[in-house]
This record gives sequence, structure tokens and C-alpha cells, in this order.
Amino acid sequence: MPALPWLYLGLLGLGYGWALSVGSLGWLALVSVGLLLVAGFAVRQQSLPVARYLGHGLFVVLALALALHWLPGFHNGRAIEPQRFTDDAVPFSMYLNLDKPLIGFWLLLACPWIVARRPLRLQVYAAALALVLTVVLALGGALALGIIAWAPKWPDQAWLWVLNNLLLVTLVEESLFRGYIQGGLSQRFKSLPYGDNLALLLASLLFGLVHIGAGWTWVLLASLAGVGYGLAYRFGGLGAAISTHFALNLLHFGLFTYPMLAG
Repeated sequence: MPALPWLYLGLLGLGYGWALSVGSLGWLALVSVGLLLVAGFAVRQQSLPVARYLGHGLFVVLALALALHWLPGFHNGRAIEPQRFTDDAVPFSMYLNLDKPLIGFWLLLACPWIVARRPLRLQVYAAALALVLTVVLALGGALALGIIAWAPKWPDQAWLWVLNNLLLVTLVEESLFRGYIQGGLSQRFKSLPYGDNLALLLASLLFGLVHIGAGWTWVLLASLAGVGYGLAYRFGGLGAAISTHFALNLLHFGLFTYPMLAG
């Protein structure tokens, strides 16, 4: 069994220990952390397939609960109060979530294969080409559907948004949907014709469906963006997928109506 990256675990423990000390975490959050540790230990049991399946099953349940903020002990503070970045936009607010990032940390620690390392040059090429595709499909589609409009801006809260979106949103989502789901399905479907394509499309569809709260139009646009992120992951690894996703979000935030035009 590969050695765990104890340095990362230590830094993670210190970070969440600090959050606990300042009141951003309650003691009940330790229940979620403990269950994630159990799931991580189970999935690394190479000689016990049943334990691995149970570990992955437990993680999927916990990931859903963490993403939906159902588990107790996490006091996610609001970093940006509801406001309109442009006069024609719907109000936007932002929370610094401490529960959702645990999904990404678990994946990076328990399933290091999700990284899918590639040479740096290949990562850059894959991210650049995938970004062009996602800009055309997602931002172009949103413009064509009248959901967003040209609106260049850089509000005072922009740097806080950048840090949150990169570290607490994009990294987590790409680790889950591209690394874990698309990467895992690709391994399962490797004996099927066009198995990699099927894995990419299924992961993209699931990524789109998690946006259903914003309506079916956003499900479509997010699914199309997911195709671009999936191609970046296939050819450039996790770093390329994260770069593509973050760059698209940044272009949306800085150059267009954010998050969308008011009805």
C-alpha cells in the first residue's frame, strides 16, 4: 500500500485545528473527518475488494452530504454580502465553505491516481485548447441565450472571489468530476469501444445536473463546459482541467454579467 502523504495530512490538520479554535468549526465536524478517514483507510485495502467498494460507497455519501452542507459542525461564513456587481445582474453572495473542500482533500490523499500527471507542455496545450472550446460552447452559448451580457469589471471583492473559486470550488469540483468520476469510469470502461468518450460524457452530464438549481439552461451550459474540462483532463491531467475551469470562471466573472442577467 502506498505511503500516505503525512505532510499534507499534517497541514490539513493544522488548518482545520485553527478553524476550530476560532469558532469556524464545531466539534461535530470531527465526525465527518473521522468517517472520511475510515473511508480512506477502506479504499486502500488492496487485498479486500469488499472493503474498497464499501469505502468508495461511504465516500460518495459523505461527498454528497458535504457538498449540500448537510453535515453539522461547519460554520461557513459569508465573505461577500448579497450585491449586484452590475446594475442588470442578479444579486450575488459568497460563502467560505469549510465542508466542501474536504472532498478534494480526501480525493488527493486517498486516490492519488486522479491527478493523471502529464508533461507541463502537454498540460499547457491541453488547457489552452480546452479553454477555447469551453469559451465558445459555454460563454458563447450563454450569450446567445441572453443569460449574460458583456460587462467588464473588477470589483473590490475580486481577489477574495479568485482565491475562493480556485481553492475551494474549482480544485474540489475537478478532483471529483474529472479525476474521480471520469478517471474512475475510464478505468472501468477501458475494455469497451470508446470507453474514454463514454466516461467523459457521463461525467460531464453529472456535472451539468448538479447545476439544476439554476435551471435546465445552466444544466446544458455546464454539461457543455464539462466536455471541455473532460478533454483537458484526458490529455493534460488534473492540472489542465483545473486551469481550464478556473480560467473560464474568471473570464465569466471579469468580462460578463455575473452570475447572470436579472429576469
